Amino acid sequence: MNKKSVVKNLALLIIFAVVSQSCGLLGLGGGGYDDRGELVGVPDREGWEMTIPFGMVSVPPGTFHMGQADEDVAATQINFNKQITIGGFYMDDTEITNNEYRQFVVAMSEGSEVDMPEGITLEDIYPDTAVWVRDYTHHMGDPMMVYYWSHPAFDNYPVVGVDWESAQAFCDWRTEHLNSYRADQGLFRMPNFRLPSEAEWEYASRGGRDMAKYPWGNPYIRNTKGCLLANFKPGRGNYFDDGFAYTAPVATFFANDFGLYDMSGNVAEWCEDAFDEASVPLVWDLNPTYNDDNEPRKVIRGGSWKDIAYYLETGTRTFEYKDTSRASIGFRCAMTYLGRSTGSEF
Repeated sequence: MNKKSVVKNLALLIIFAVVSQSCGLLGLGGGGYDDRGELVGVPDREGWEMTIPFGMVSVPPGTFHMGQADEDVAATQINFNKQITIGGFYMDDTEITNNEYRQFVVAMSEGSEVDMPEGITLEDIYPDTAVWVRDYTHHMGDPMMVYYWSHPAFDNYPVVGVDWESAQAFCDWRTEHLNSYRADQGLFRMPNFRLPSEAEWEYASRGGRDMAKYPWGNPYIRNTKGCLLANFKPGRGNYFDDGFAYTAPVATFFANDFGLYDMSGNVAEWCEDAFDEASVPLVWDLNPTYNDDNEPRKVIRGGSWKDIAYYLETGTRTFEYKDTSRASIGFRCAMTYLGRSTGSEF
């Protein structure tokens, strides 16, 4: 074969290759790709990086002993110790404030990305300000009823008067509010905001201190200077020793080792779980949660400004009915971390 024939054949080969690629016969082209008969997955998938939502902190995965961290003084026998494992998640560093919840109420009243849950009206999600006079007999709660939700002086205080169902509606709205923006930017959806499970809440409250009685450790409720470490009721008729007669602005007291504020005191917090006295031995030991749509009682944790120290303990369980709002109950959100983790991502 002479040199002229070699050049001609090489030119034909190049032309054939170009035509073949444009028709998707070889390599990438025409929307196809050559997997050579092998299982290689779909190409050109965008990468995924989990970002921490504003106002949240990372709670790394781990194993801990869930349950009573001190004497069961009420003799409830409803929270025996059990070793469990929790996956990584994000959690609001403070309780949801009045002004944050107001953003939700305003959005729903003006038309939002998410529809109101079936059976829930705008009036239902509005904080019940009457809790300040209804919850306490012969109590001059009128100033709190008038000003706590509406006045900007209380914008950075935890929202109260919100029942479990309204907290769920808030989580739904917050999810769509974030993901609508991400969709406009061409980004993948983030996982849903939700209420933390009871196990997640207890794990987070201990801040990595296994068997800790309080979020700051053991066993005292005052520091070395005699200052109270949370907003609660330290004695009969004594509400003000911590500096606040009612609730306190969020993040007033020190955070625990995970960076979470007010995991004890200020306001008690709704959890996702239904309440059952026997749920602890029933649930699994990996990311446990107790779901029962027919159970109107829902778990609340952490104690509040009106509670004694027993309810501030990380292992104390109690409940409230899901359609009931109180002047002492608020909530914070959680979000599942996607992906395997050794904790280094946090």
